Order: sequence, then structure tokens, then C-alpha cells
Amino acid sequence: MSANNTIDFWFTVGSTYTYLTVSRLHNVEATTGLRFQWRPFNARAIMQEMNNVPFATKPIKLAYMWRDVERRASRYGLPIKVPAPYPLTNFDLASRVAVLGEMEGWCPDYVRASYRRWFVEGKEVGTEPNLSESLREIGQDPGRVIEAANADPVGRAYDNNTEEARRLNIFGAPTFVVRGELFWGDDRLDDAIDWHAKGMLNPV
Repeated sequence: MSANNTIDFWFTVGSTYTYLTVSRLHNVEATTGLRFQWRPFNARAIMQEMNNVPFATKPIKLAYMWRDVERRASRYGLPIKVPAPYPLTNFDLASRVAVLGEMEGWCPDYVRASYRRWFVEGKEVGTEPNLSESLREIGQDPGRVIEAANADPVGRAYDNNTEEARRLNIFGAPTFVVRGELFWGDDRLDDAIDWHAKGMLNPV
């Protein structure tokens, strides 16, 4: 895969708007010929460092967020049932499993499966039964994966991804990085694709 044909996709399993992105990136790849490098990181740690708690303590903003995600899912033809369980009780494990998947090559399949159970079936990601069901669906053994995800090598990779996100000045998820430019939010995916193609945004 040519690096010139790749957009870095930075995400955290636990970001609500990331549902919209992970559910359609495979279709975007099929229609554009682009490839996305999935980069799981700890957005919560960075947001806490910035004293940025977006929804959990802000009920009016939280209600708006759920309606906004619901509207956008309808636009994309994605199934959704909101509100979904939020915030997550096992945020780090959900993302550490994604890091292991990044290392072993099954990250997108796991993330899509776990988000579908979260946003359609109401099964919280990172906990049971979502975790084991999603892993079995993609042909992974839950016991092996959970043990490996909690081990030091994955922890170091998770921390390294998060440190690289800090270096790039990433502050939330999902974020797309193209030619050194940051595009934050699912609604900036088209902008990222334009920038990849032209180094500029298409005129309106």
C-alpha cells in the first residue's frame, strides 16, 4: 500500500461520532481507491489534560449529540438506536483491543462489529457480551485477545499511539491527518479526501 494513497484515521473506541466513520470507511475506500490507516489512541487522556469533558456532565449538549448522530446516521443509511450506553465503563480495554487488532491486522473488522453492537443492539462496547461476541464474529478467540490486550506490549503501543497523537496536536476523535493537516470530526472526512487529492478544499 502506497503511503501516498493513505489517510491516517485517528480514533478512540468510545467516541460516539466515530460510529458514523467506522461504519462507512470501507465503502469510501471502495469508491475512492484511498486507504485509511487505522490509529487507535487514548483521546480521553488528551481531553482530560485539556480540561475538555464534552458531554458527560452537560445533559443539554449530550441530548443534542445523540440527535445529531441519529440524523447523520439516517443520512448515511446506517442503522442506529440511541441513546446508547454512554460513557463507557471499560473504555481503555475497548481501545487496547483495537490496538492489538492494529498490530495483527483485524482492527477495522473488530471496531465495526463492536460499534454495531453498541449503536444498534445497545450492548456496551468493551464489556460483555459485546466484546466476546464481536471478537468471535471476526474469528478471534476472546480469551487470547483479552489477555494480550491487557499485557505490556499492547499497553506500550497504546501509549505510543497516544503520544504521537499529542505530537500531531490531535485533540479529539475521529481525526484524519493528510499531508500534515488535521481534519477533526466525521463531518470533515470529505474535506480530508479533497485535501489528499488537491492540497486544498473544493470550492462551494
